[in-house]
Amino acid sequence: MTLLVLLASILILGVTVYQYDEQTKDYNIKRFERKEATTIETIELELTNKTTYPVKTENLEKIFRNRIYEISSINKLNISIFDLHGNLLISSKTNAFEPNIIQPLPYNILNDLAQNSNHTILIPLVKNGMGYQTSYSYINDPKFKRIGILELQFTQDNSEIEHELKEFITRLSLVYLLMFVIAIALAYFLSSYITRSIKAISDKMEQTRLNERNEKIVLNSASTEIETLVEAYNNMIDQLEESAVKLAKSEREQAWREMAKQVAHEIKNPLTPMRLSVQSFERKFNPEDENIKEKLKEYSQTLIQQIDVMSSIASAFSDFAKMPSQKREKIEVISIVKLALDIFNEDFITYTTDEKELFANLDKTQLIRIVTNLVKNALQASEKVENPIIDVKVVSEKNNIKIRVSDNGKGIPEEVKSLIFEPKFTTKSSGMGLGLPMIKNIIEAYDGTISFTSEKGIGTVFTVILPKQ
Repeated sequence: MTLLVLLASILILGVTVYQYDEQTKDYNIKRFERKEATTIETIELELTNKTTYPVKTENLEKIFRNRIYEISSINKLNISIFDLHGNLLISSKTNAFEPNIIQPLPYNILNDLAQNSNHTILIPLVKNGMGYQTSYSYINDPKFKRIGILELQFTQDNSEIEHELKEFITRLSLVYLLMFVIAIALAYFLSSYITRSIKAISDKMEQTRLNERNEKIVLNSASTEIETLVEAYNNMIDQLEESAVKLAKSEREQAWREMAKQVAHEIKNPLTPMRLSVQSFERKFNPEDENIKEKLKEYSQTLIQQIDVMSSIASAFSDFAKMPSQKREKIEVISIVKLALDIFNEDFITYTTDEKELFANLDKTQLIRIVTNLVKNALQASEKVENPIIDVKVVSEKNNIKIRVSDNGKGIPEEVKSLIFEPKFTTKSSGMGLGLPMIKNIIEAYDGTISFTSEKGIGTVFTVILPKQ
């Protein structure tokens, strides 16, 4: 809006100046033509009726010696009379007391006048800031014979017109300045009115979340277009909530399906050897065999072993399915971590700490489970390493406890790092992939964190941070 007002004012100003200039030129030309026609008519009348001298070139000075000044004064223009060769005969620009300073007519004017016959040649000129209109035409005797050349020069004084133009431009500029200020104010308030609504919509859009309850937009006053946009956004929020409910339901159902498949798969693994054991025992059973008791005992131990495997599978899924209870009691962390490491007989497992005692409000059993699981993973990662090294370090950092378990095993490939804490994911040929997700749930239940760094072929470092309180 401001740009359009500015461009319009500049264009109108330019057109106004151009129109004034053209009108001034047309006015001066027509005014000069009227004066010229009157002057020529006066001179012809003088030559026809009033002079007593023979109408010849050499007598033109005598004929107009006194009359030329009178005619010049009446018509308010300068009159000069030349012979046919362009030499000055008489002029109203000079008098008897001044020397003749008027030059002969140039050849180009004489040539143009000859080519145009009796038609007038009009030459505009600007000199020293003043404008001049000069015309040249032939003077004829009563028999229409050329006897001289008439020069008429009209001085243009446009100062009054220019003054009027300046006043008009000043008034026009003030009007357009006022319009420009009004346009800026209107554009500002209009843009503020529009952008305020758009800002409210954009803020709501930034806060929109799939898994949260989103508020609808309520605008008291807005344009029709903005209201249409708000209505579309509110409809989208309704559809988003419906989609979120369906998605959550679908995710729960999918999770239970996946869990059921995993449980069924893990339970089927021990069922196969149990079936084979029963079939083999049935086929080889002989009541009269002397070693029947030993074989029955061996058969029973096989079944019991497979049943224990199934029981451990059920317990693992049960532990993963429920959130760990946040049992808190004051325990001494240094000694409990050492107790968790006592079950491992490997000489390359080292335990270092700078603290003599370190107390925290945690669950002793769950802390042991965290340490045991991380060390087991480190042992499995270091199985084929020539000189394995596993280091467990416990340090105190302000209000937190940091447990660091590092190994020089095979490391974790880059493409599976993002899946380490996902349920069912495992890089081992056996196991259910629930160990790390389970201890991650335990750690996060205490508002702690677990992270790792790993390089393939160099090793892995797991870091657990638990709050003391």
